[in-house]
Amino acid sequence: MRVLRTPDERFDDLPGFPYHPRFVSVGDDLRMAYVEDGPADGEPVLLLHGEPSWSFLYRKVMPVLAAAGLRALAPDLIGFGRSDKPADIADHTYARHVEWVRRFAFDALDLTGVTLVGQDWGGLIGLRLVAEHPQRFARVVAANTGLPTGAQQMPEVWLRFRDTVRAAPTLDIARLVRAGCRTDLPAEVLAAYEAPFPDERFKAAARAMPGLVPTTLDDPASAANIAAWERLSTLDIPLLVAFSDGDPITAAMAPVLRQAMPGAAGIDHPVIGGAGHFLQEDAGEHLASAIVDFIRRHDR
Repeated sequence: MRVLRTPDERFDDLPGFPYHPRFVSVGDDLRMAYVEDGPADGEPVLLLHGEPSWSFLYRKVMPVLAAAGLRALAPDLIGFGRSDKPADIADHTYARHVEWVRRFAFDALDLTGVTLVGQDWGGLIGLRLVAEHPQRFARVVAANTGLPTGAQQMPEVWLRFRDTVRAAPTLDIARLVRAGCRTDLPAEVLAAYEAPFPDERFKAAARAMPGLVPTTLDDPASAANIAAWERLSTLDIPLLVAFSDGDPITAAMAPVLRQAMPGAAGIDHPVIGGAGHFLQEDAGEHLASAIVDFIRRHDR
């Protein structure tokens, strides 16, 4: 596996993101980066980002969680942020990304009593981990995400996005993030989303991820996701569905999650107003407050 590592200086002077990175090995000669905030003995909240962002996405969420006494942990998925970047698209598979995060959370950090917060691919990966290792989790927050099996028709807007990522000679990361927000992002914030990718060689994961979402039942990840749904439908782990009011990509998944998972019953699921796909950007503090309230209402 040919691996690239983004130079550290690319991450100098990030706006509103004072956190120093930490690194752990996740096997395959790969190093995963993460940042954390809050007391080391606080209940762990695992914040998983998606395509094509990185832990910078959670900079408005982490301080609110930390102030509530929680330990907020935000890793960069392999291929994103400060984490190592396998340079070939074929190096990225759904199963590998699930395993890399598993090694990070359980083998390296030995997290238990975890509250998962998953958005976009953070949910596609995180919900698999909940299904496969339910004893590690205390709660789940699903935020603009889902767990496709290939049986469902994906939205037309997502299919256009997938085809754009696949065909673009130059992948404009900042443009993808900007298109998923309802608010205008300052130039320095857009630059921060571009920081992990000095040139096109570093963007294999960002190019690969849309193609890894199951869209047919013969997809390599379909059977594992179907099995995950079967397990999730039996779990009573408290689940908060905290979707925005402006995400055409994942909106249809909110009622599915509320109805399919027993842990969602009887919970007041918020709709995060004025936010797009990247609700952490548009309404990060609102999302964080909802997470804190959910944890307090469903204490272990």
